[in-house]
Amino acid sequence: MITIYTALNPSDAQLIWSRLSAAGLHPEVIGELAALSLEGYSLATGGIRVQVPESEADQAREILELPVGEQ
Repeated sequence: MITIYTALNPSDAQLIWSRLSAAGLHPEVIGELAALSLEGYSLATGGIRVQVPESEADQAREILELPVGEQ
């Protein structure tokens, strides 16, 4: 798995997950529960990571560069 986006709050991470999932990719959100349990913890650990399989990384980056709604 390759990290293609790092968020500091769960909402941002879930929005990215939704965009990638809607495009048929297989994203995962890593570190979300820890960030929810301790305020500020996500910043201390480097953020909440959105990851995709290595084979989908280039496509995921392309999708995230597009304006929302142009996938």
